[in-house]
Amino acid sequence: MSDTIATPSTEARAKRNVAVLVAAQAVVGAQLPIMFIIGGLSGQMLAPNPCWATLPISMIVLGSMLAATPLSAIMQAYGRRAGFWLACVSGGIGALLASYGLYAGSFLIFLLGSLFSGVYMSANGFYRFAAADMASPEYRPKAISFVMAGGLLSAIFGPQLVSATSDAMAVPFLATYLTVIALNIGGVLLLSFLDIPTPPKAEDGAPKGRSVQELLTSPLIAVAIICGTVSYALMNLVMTSTPLAVVGCGFDTGDAANIVSAHVLAMYAPSFFTGHLIARFGSRMIVAVGLVILALSGAVAMSGVELEQFYIALILLGLGWNFGFIGATTMLTAAYSVEERGRVQGLNDMIVFGGVFLASLSSGSLMNCSGGTTETGWQLVNMAMLPFLVLAGGALIWLAARPKEA
Repeated sequence: MSDTIATPSTEARAKRNVAVLVAAQAVVGAQLPIMFIIGGLSGQMLAPNPCWATLPISMIVLGSMLAATPLSAIMQAYGRRAGFWLACVSGGIGALLASYGLYAGSFLIFLLGSLFSGVYMSANGFYRFAAADMASPEYRPKAISFVMAGGLLSAIFGPQLVSATSDAMAVPFLATYLTVIALNIGGVLLLSFLDIPTPPKAEDGAPKGRSVQELLTSPLIAVAIICGTVSYALMNLVMTSTPLAVVGCGFDTGDAANIVSAHVLAMYAPSFFTGHLIARFGSRMIVAVGLVILALSGAVAMSGVELEQFYIALILLGLGWNFGFIGATTMLTAAYSVEERGRVQGLNDMIVFGGVFLASLSSGSLMNCSGGTTETGWQLVNMAMLPFLVLAGGALIWLAARPKEA
């Protein structure tokens, strides 16, 4: 439904915008793997209760969920660039507060900084929609995939920054958060080159599209949101606990950073061909493959806690997320009209990050407070994936079984 008429000028602008968004994903987006590597470890240092170790990551995701609808509305009214600038400013403020929280030993201030950082995380999710804005239907899945592939560079850049800065100052991780401030300042400059027109304001009497209730009861939109939420939430559930599990099993912070780096590489490297696979086999098939790979990740993780098992499980987790999330995003972009764009995208990301928030909140409790040993907690984290994979798989089967005229 959300088709763009392809002309040489719009196609060229779409490709230039994709290049800017890829660069932003690589540079500014590096703060996300940074915070997921050190957020739980920092929380473990500051939290009065070990059950709350991953609460900083949960606050990042909560901030992302709360920001999704307002950011979407701002982008609809003032353009993508304004929304992305605002998010970089918020990300810089979040890193500044987190730095002070570490310096002062204040868990509450650190949590407040994490909440502000979540606004950037929300905006980072909108990069994929921005890539689709001016793309033709044929180029759209590739544009989304290319932008997601920018995360490949962030997967290398972010963990290297952690290794270089985590112990650079007397307070662990303080220099890392100060570096994140610089990344957000660079993001404001980089995103200035984005060239996406602001959507025209609706005239009186112009169609406004379907209501929220009508959108949520649209089968294609509902299934796309379910699959996107499950793919992202389960990835976050496991990734949030990974540094705690790796260190808790006797390995060091460098091993945890390398495993998360391999995971994030697996999240984004397939994006160079995911769009082509979607164009050939369809988004539903790619989502289904992603769900199967997520299930394999859980099986490997439950088979043991040797270093190679962590690597294999987290690589499969990243690959499953890539297929599931990009496939679901592509499904969604084909299911709404231009006037519904802001409403659907904000609604989608609010639900997605709501699910991710609950997953990250559950991750620390399952990991630290439900078993008694690191190995037991890690088993429980991975077992928790099963019912949600069944939900998403069932939704896909239901959609495929519907009569074509429906």
